[in-house]
Amino acid sequence: MRVCDRRADAPLPGPANDVVEVVRGADGPELLAGVDLVVPSPGVSADAAILVAAGRAGIPVRSEIEVAAAAIDVPLIAITGTNGKSTTTSLVGDMLEAAGNKVFTGGNLGTPLIDAAGGSHDVVVAEISSFQLEWVESFHPQIGVLLNVTDDHLDRYRDRAHYLATKARLFARQNDGDAAVLNRDDPEVMSLLATLRAGVRTFGSAPAPDGRTGQGVAAHVAGDTIVVREHEVERVVSLARTTLRGQHNRENVMAALLATRAFGAPLEALQAALDGFRGLRHRLETVREAAGVAYVDDSKGTNVGALLKSLEGYRDGSVVLIAGGIAKGGDYTVARELLARKVCQLVLYGEARGFLAESWQGATETTIRERFADAVTAAIASARSGNVVLLSPACASMDQFRDYAARGDAFAAIVEATCDDAVARC
Repeated sequence: MRVCDRRADAPLPGPANDVVEVVRGADGPELLAGVDLVVPSPGVSADAAILVAAGRAGIPVRSEIEVAAAAIDVPLIAITGTNGKSTTTSLVGDMLEAAGNKVFTGGNLGTPLIDAAGGSHDVVVAEISSFQLEWVESFHPQIGVLLNVTDDHLDRYRDRAHYLATKARLFARQNDGDAAVLNRDDPEVMSLLATLRAGVRTFGSAPAPDGRTGQGVAAHVAGDTIVVREHEVERVVSLARTTLRGQHNRENVMAALLATRAFGAPLEALQAALDGFRGLRHRLETVREAAGVAYVDDSKGTNVGALLKSLEGYRDGSVVLIAGGIAKGGDYTVARELLARKVCQLVLYGEARGFLAESWQGATETTIRERFADAVTAAIASARSGNVVLLSPACASMDQFRDYAARGDAFAAIVEATCDDAVARC
């Protein structure tokens, strides 16, 4: 086995030995000598020289999830989508554990899917990214979920259709004994309907119509409840005790309910897990409330679709928004109307600050800073009682941070220090 990384200081495991050859500072085609299979990191683009060379040499290239799934002999629930997949994956895992199952929860969420191979699990729940789906052929989840498709990673894909087609590979190997869970309110998701062989379960804001789009099993929102219809029977799940707020989280809950019911979990256990679920770090996480201002970390919102869903949950004119980082392609102007309605002060930072200022010109009062820390400080200074200071960047973090989590942690640290200093001065 040979492991390589083009970075000379790459944090690869251990020194070379008789089993694993470790190569740092190189990723050229010469490393394919004696290789029968290439497993790329999801971050490596298909046009990388070593992958192009592998294709020309007839050497198979397969995703880690493909290799892992072949070694997993229990049902696999795979969840993808532009936004909400981490929350939904975690919620599905919690629900199935509440139902008494031994669950592996991982994938793109954090723990690699390969770690589930050989484990004593009853079910495997995995978040799956479009990058991971680029190199699959036989990947076969028994339950597949597609939450939504909005502009994201268009710096990597030719266009939105290419991105959607990559997401759709999640369902390619399913058959009529499997389940496909789709967002009924997303036209692009529903455009896949005719291509699916699995039994379809859909969720949406209104009741499903009869026929193929409902397939007899569906979920919809009814006030502060979710109604799950399973053929002639309707069951109600309460949202009264959950901390998950906003329409986007209602979609996540509906998807989780349909996926876990497809596995056969009892509704009572699902309700208990939902009531106790506390959400994920860096996804609309309130880090502090002080002087009537709430400070919310949504650093995981790295595309414009995530920004839109986050803003929808706030009162008009109440948001001081911090956005910026590295733009990921797509049309950012679609956010202008909602920004004008929800945001009283926009603070832009980072590599994309000029691009965002142009895309959102005229939407609301705007402040521009180069450094993230200065942007956060400016946002805090402009906030008044009743406002929400929201970090929802709509961009990747790597211009100034290792990842979105480091960016969210930096936001929380600045907020805590600033608020504590303000209290000390009083």
